[in-house]
Amino acid sequence: MSRPPAAPELDDEVSVYVSGRPDRRLSDPETMGPRMRRRRAFSLVLLTLVFPGSAQLAAGNRTLGRVAVRCWLALWALALLFGLLFLVHRTSFLGLFGRSWFLTGLQWGLLGFASLWGLLFLDAWRLGQPGRLVIQARRWLTGLTAGLLVVTSGGLVYAASNVAAGKDALNSLFSGNRAVAASKGRYNILLLGADSGKSRVGTRPDSIQLASVDAETGRAVMFGFSRDMENINFRQGSVMQRLMPEGWNCGDECLLNGIYTWAENHHDQFPPGTENPGVLATREAVEAVSGLDVHYYVMVDLKGFQRMVDAVGGLDLTVQRRTPIGGGTSRISGWIEPGQQHLDGFHALWYARSRTGSTNYERMARQRCVMTALVDQVDPQTVLTRFQKIAAASSGMVHTDLPQSELGYFADLAMKTRAQKIKSVNFVPPLIKPWDYDARFVHQQVAATIAASEGGEKPKKAATTAPKAWAGGKRAPGGQAAEADLASVCSAT
Repeated sequence: MSRPPAAPELDDEVSVYVSGRPDRRLSDPETMGPRMRRRRAFSLVLLTLVFPGSAQLAAGNRTLGRVAVRCWLALWALALLFGLLFLVHRTSFLGLFGRSWFLTGLQWGLLGFASLWGLLFLDAWRLGQPGRLVIQARRWLTGLTAGLLVVTSGGLVYAASNVAAGKDALNSLFSGNRAVAASKGRYNILLLGADSGKSRVGTRPDSIQLASVDAETGRAVMFGFSRDMENINFRQGSVMQRLMPEGWNCGDECLLNGIYTWAENHHDQFPPGTENPGVLATREAVEAVSGLDVHYYVMVDLKGFQRMVDAVGGLDLTVQRRTPIGGGTSRISGWIEPGQQHLDGFHALWYARSRTGSTNYERMARQRCVMTALVDQVDPQTVLTRFQKIAAASSGMVHTDLPQSELGYFADLAMKTRAQKIKSVNFVPPLIKPWDYDARFVHQQVAATIAASEGGEKPKKAATTAPKAWAGGKRAPGGQAAEADLASVCSAT
């Protein structure tokens, strides 16, 4: 009489496949003891985390498992492809994230896999037959499954919502549709900080800078222009030269930042189809002053800047001088004290725009300091954890004519620029008198600075002698005859 086959040991390792087929013990835990049933249940859930679909192949619906495995392998293949694209052609990789069709596909792809992964976890929990486990093991299994659902499917849903927010922000921000070629191997981008406070008539760009960037290396120089520059004679053939043949010359009523408001108030005098006459007028004024062609502009609304600072969690600055909150037409309600400060959006905005007790040039230095802090202190972790707030804050804050199709190229160029030191020249006292300067001297200083940047040398003094600092007579607005040094005002910590 033959002996019956020995029953399987309860402590045997779970085998997923035997001779190419699912192990009967794994798909049917009836023959298992309590310890093996517990091990089996947790293994199915953990398999779904590591290799989605494998639990179904081993103990459940194999058709669902095959679909899930194919999706998982396809995702890894796409990730590898994108990684290679980043290494081989970073501009094309970054450009994909500036395309609405790609972001839409990515959003729905993330949502689809989040749903599939969630379904697989719930099915793996069901296959584990929690009703056959002891109460403590059942609770641990349910808690583990719920936690993994939040981390995986929940994380993908959060990522999809960030992609949707980014797509909306990009569509509202990049309204331009015309790509412009570089001039002499460089892109010149006009950077405007606009202030439209309640006490002001119209919008005026108080911060006016021109970034000149090498189109290949990303090496950049920054030129700052005083908001109160006068006597601007436009280039021949420009729109503003036709409107103002004698130039923007009417004393202290015709300042560089005031031409924006004038153009907005005389919209009907500009060519049909001019979407933003204020930007056009300011662009042509800066071209006349600098001698460079302006390819694109970026304008930041200071009130929107307040929302952006709050969205990133505030800025850390080392303040060198006591700065009032208020002043001018509003009462002083407080002070930003010297020392290391963590400023929220309200205080960072007031620190950048406060006028009382300081010159325009010190104010320009504070604005540069705050903007530098914003660029330097926003790390990838902050962007990931606060992306939706940042995207919402950027809506209406930034205006540009940079086309969305060029986003990849300029994102790559910005990464190159950020890795290098940026030379800055500000056309303020004592370098020039904003109300009485030689345009040829400004042009030569710009050209010499760019040439030195491209050659890696220190800029040489221009052939034309700069106007001497005044020893009397008309002084700089605010009573200070020298540019405020950035380090003497504040520093980003």
